[in-house]
Amino acid sequence: MRQRRTGVRAGVAAAALSLAGAAFMPAGPAAADTDPPSGTPATVSADPLPTAQINGVVWSMATVGNTVYATGSFTKARPAGVAEGGAGEVARGNILAFDLTTGKLSTSFVHTLDGQGLRIIASPDGSRVYVGGDFTKVDGKAHNHLAAFDTTTGALIDSFAPNVHNRVRAIAATNSTVYVGGNFFNVNGSGRTRLAAVKASDGSNIGTWRPTADDDEVYALALYGDRVIVGGKFQKVNGQSHVGIAAVSATNGGTLPWSSRPIPTRSDSTHFSYVTDLRVDDGIVYAGADGEGWHWYDGRFAAEADTGDLVWLDNCYGATYGVYPVANEVYSVSHAHDCTSLGAFPDTTPQTNHRALSETKAATGTDRGLPGANSNYSRQPVPSLLHWFPRLAVGSFTQQSQAAWAVTGSGDYVAMGGEFPKVNGKAQQGLVRFALKAKAPNKVGPEGASLKAPTASARLGGSIRVTWKTTWDMDNASLRYEVLRDGGKTAIGTLTRSAAFWNPASLVYTDTTAPSGAHTYKIRAVDANGNAATSAASNSVRR
Repeated sequence: MRQRRTGVRAGVAAAALSLAGAAFMPAGPAAADTDPPSGTPATVSADPLPTAQINGVVWSMATVGNTVYATGSFTKARPAGVAEGGAGEVARGNILAFDLTTGKLSTSFVHTLDGQGLRIIASPDGSRVYVGGDFTKVDGKAHNHLAAFDTTTGALIDSFAPNVHNRVRAIAATNSTVYVGGNFFNVNGSGRTRLAAVKASDGSNIGTWRPTADDDEVYALALYGDRVIVGGKFQKVNGQSHVGIAAVSATNGGTLPWSSRPIPTRSDSTHFSYVTDLRVDDGIVYAGADGEGWHWYDGRFAAEADTGDLVWLDNCYGATYGVYPVANEVYSVSHAHDCTSLGAFPDTTPQTNHRALSETKAATGTDRGLPGANSNYSRQPVPSLLHWFPRLAVGSFTQQSQAAWAVTGSGDYVAMGGEFPKVNGKAQQGLVRFALKAKAPNKVGPEGASLKAPTASARLGGSIRVTWKTTWDMDNASLRYEVLRDGGKTAIGTLTRSAAFWNPASLVYTDTTAPSGAHTYKIRAVDANGNAATSAASNSVRR
């Protein structure tokens, strides 16, 4: 097997600091954040950066240099901070581009698809982007379900006009060949069963490439060497059993070995799982999955792209729609509600969804949860969930009660697209960016609503015991807790603790220096960037 890059270890123990006279519970493991412990990857900040907005839904995005191309179902775009119908709103017909570093809408890439776009990807050299979907015309010209654009000029490439008879949902490309998947049965007048390859030069068929996804739709494609990795709802490829994922030859379409079985076999029309997205990075393919039916596989997996050998399988529940591997982590968009698989947040009643996640590329342990319905795995390797939990509000455009559907990025930035109307409570519709700490405002601080008033009690010997529960922060696992006495602004004691929102810790500080009389206490939680939240005052207690 090819030697794989060694990943970092997540869950490095963090030191808990205290002043003399303070007593507290031992520190737990710290997850990654914008200021993580040594050996743990830093995530982007949870601060939403100003980004162009849309009036519908973004289904897919691709990045070329500093430009993000987005496609979906929308008719208008507008600047950040502008309400729908406000100043600066312009027409954009299901496709647009914006600058990843500024968030500003491109004025040189202006096109109209007459139906929604479902997938957009870049050629390896970045000279083109390909878009597929339900459209039949681009800028009034016939381009049935597949089109290409020049990224230098922004122009539609008229010479590339394959005639795909129905929906294109998946695309992968070399600089000379474009592989497509979806729910079509005819390309350029010749029979093709949900998979096809056409020449990048003119869109004509590559006649020797005729694999078949025999019984259901193809959702995603990825390339690695001579392998086209195929993901979707199918149960067979080329007449052979390959549930949800398979590999075929990029040259002749013949079936290639794929050793793992991350997608469980379909039970019936309402109980199944399928691959929604595929990304290859450093020889590993990362995938997202959606499960229909209670506890059918919904998470993410990583496998060796050249063999299909499983690297890890994350069995979080809450369908995953897009994945983006970068550096040492994998960002994803979903509606995750139960990540006990990773030793993280459990299901709640009512259900709580976390719609943007980050986890390690490397496996760091074994699955701590029960296997999903019809699963082929139990106690398999899993990654670690990293401490990054921005809040994306549920959108209404698709009536599916979802937020983000796509994720991309480059360098110091991660971008998400979907139908969300707000991010972290601030209006930001359909598109948003996040940046690493060096390029972020770093204004997201500890959650004040979760920081309750401490309890104070007199102790024998004249000391006062102050107890409280930790709060949490969207992008900093470790917080400093300052004990304030009698409304003072200067801390009389400081404790540092890592805690997650699903597992708050109990902290204790013993005040041995309080003068005689009645006293109250407040707790101030401070993150690594100096953002703070202060609790209400405790009960009054006499020393």
